[in-house]
Amino acid sequence: MFKYIFRRTIYMVPILFGVTLLTFTLFHVVGGDPAVLAAGKHATPEQIELIRQSLGLNRPLYVQYFQFLHQIFTLDFGRSWSSRQNIWTMFTQGVGPSLSLTLPAFLIAEVLTISLALLLARWRDSLFDRVTKITCLAMLSLSSLVYILWGQYVLAYKWDIFPISGWDPSWAGRWEFLGLPIVIFVLLSLGSNILFFRTVFLDEIYHDYVRTARAKGLNESGILFKHVLRNAMIPIITRVVQEMPFLILGSLLLESFFGIPGIGGLVVLAIQNADFPVIKAMTFLSAVLYMIFQLISDVLYAVVDPKIQLR
Repeated sequence: MFKYIFRRTIYMVPILFGVTLLTFTLFHVVGGDPAVLAAGKHATPEQIELIRQSLGLNRPLYVQYFQFLHQIFTLDFGRSWSSRQNIWTMFTQGVGPSLSLTLPAFLIAEVLTISLALLLARWRDSLFDRVTKITCLAMLSLSSLVYILWGQYVLAYKWDIFPISGWDPSWAGRWEFLGLPIVIFVLLSLGSNILFFRTVFLDEIYHDYVRTARAKGLNESGILFKHVLRNAMIPIITRVVQEMPFLILGSLLLESFFGIPGIGGLVVLAIQNADFPVIKAMTFLSAVLYMIFQLISDVLYAVVDPKIQLR
């Protein structure tokens, strides 16, 4: 396993170089002149040239690319064009608020959806199963903005259960403002997750080992929790682990609408302000996190299923 992890880590290096080259090309060649975007549409040619010189955009592209590589390897991504803050400091400051929102919401959503999916598999083709499937499809058809605006208007404004938006940096005070975003995060996860896990469990139910377990006299609940759930861990791990990078990177819409100073809101502001250094840094960090958690999922496959050989 350690040899496999080492090889996979080595394989990440050329992939990361490809990511850096593609990211740099998109932002500096395909995306237009960064100096013009940073200066704004009302800037004069003299102002644009001053910005180009101050940001180092007048140097050759290969020099700028090697500077970008140096920033990556030293984890010093420079400063934001709009706020002039250190980008790595902005990232580390935003991780806490983002995880405060996404981690508890993610855990609640996964436990709830897996439990409901097992119940649907237990009472498949019943009225409960059909109504839940229709409800999940209806939830999937609604935009995320519908949930956010409904939560802010009904739950926060009309019923006064939660604050509409805001943030308290203290550990105890932040949960007052995180209640409504967590509820909406869970609601957004229900539809797709329930349908996915239900399909996974039903696929396992029709295997031969389930019929053998029934022939031995095991009840349906025992079969579901002791056999079906364990044998369905591979697709569950795949889905859960692939969502992990987005927990660290935050939720763009929720953080923006509820005033949470996390990484998601940081990315939205960077896009609005054409803050290329921040966007490039977040693009690269997203790729790194995705590859790391993909490796973790492969290792977990071998842990939950001894038949899988890591080569």
